[in-house]
Amino acid sequence: MSKRTPLERILARDTLVVSACIALLVAGAWWWLSRVAAMTGWLGDTSPAMAAMEGMPDVWGVPYLLASCLMWALMMVAMMLPSAAPMILVYARLARQAPGYAMRVAIFVLAYLGIWMLFSIFATFAQAALVSASIVTGMTLKLESRMLVAALLVAAGLYQLSWLKTACLAQCQSPLSFLMQRWRPGWKGALRLGAGHGLYCLGCCWALMLLLFVGGVMNLAWIAILSCVVFAEKVAPRPIPVGKILAFTLVSAGAFVALSGGTAF
Repeated sequence: MSKRTPLERILARDTLVVSACIALLVAGAWWWLSRVAAMTGWLGDTSPAMAAMEGMPDVWGVPYLLASCLMWALMMVAMMLPSAAPMILVYARLARQAPGYAMRVAIFVLAYLGIWMLFSIFATFAQAALVSASIVTGMTLKLESRMLVAALLVAAGLYQLSWLKTACLAQCQSPLSFLMQRWRPGWKGALRLGAGHGLYCLGCCWALMLLLFVGGVMNLAWIAILSCVVFAEKVAPRPIPVGKILAFTLVSAGAFVALSGGTAF
């Protein structure tokens, strides 16, 4: 029996390879977001060219829509892929014995991200409508109205307590149970499982994603906070009531913003 090369030994550790691929995708998305954040002024001075665009962007033009959709898509990769990692790794372990293993894992991940790409399209058009109505700023994409900020915070907090949120979160918190109950072989099964997980994840997190308009869509600190919240909800031990704590925090923050008489969040 011939000895395996170092590369072959690494590739044989499928969990390590899948984890590394997830980490590279997330790191790449964060790197790109940091570049855009720097251009829009969140990480330093805004360039003259970008400042000139701030006044009156052609929000319904194809270039703006495509750039915005790319921004939202990579943001969803950066924010949602880490919280989906447990599900992806469990799927990879269950699928490792069948032929076409790597392709099925890739299909599972792409199907999951595909659901969030659809959300990105929705968010792009919502952004264009909000900018054109002067409800959010053209560059930072942050809500200007204190009352709208308060309403969005309270709505997101109340959604945390809804039956739909609870049902979707339960599916995301139990990767092995989710996969065993819905397991289908082959690439069609991978597609179905990945998309199914994406839909449950969307049902769980869509309200939190809309809170990006509260702190500024390109505010990296705000993106990181929301990413950590999403991750904590899915992986925290069951006795810790993350959802209820978050609901109380959001509703309290919304009430404070509404009654403070200050500017936006």
